[in-house]
Amino acid sequence: MSLKNIKPLGNRVLVKRAEAKTSKGGIILPDTAQEKPRQGQVVAVGPGKMEEDGDVTPMNVRVGDSVLFTAYAGTEVKTEEQGTEYLIMSEDDILGVLA
Repeated sequence: MSLKNIKPLGNRVLVKRAEAKTSKGGIILPDTAQEKPRQGQVVAVGPGKMEEDGDVTPMNVRVGDSVLFTAYAGTEVKTEEQGTEYLIMSEDDILGVLA
């Protein structure tokens, strides 16, 4: 599956998770011991949430925004690109946009 083939629906957002950093002492921890970063960059956004009356509520985030999200947000998506982690999550799981 290619990243170009993924288009979020409704109020969903596709986020590229930020890379994990090494410790201050330069120690590299194995992936299983590291806490995954809770921030990333928005790669794609859906059209917005459909309300019961048929109106669409527009999204508050845009492609390119750096965002903070909850610890267990989203579903991991595997693509052909190795080493890059993507998440599809609801806009409600985004806590804020980094300035």
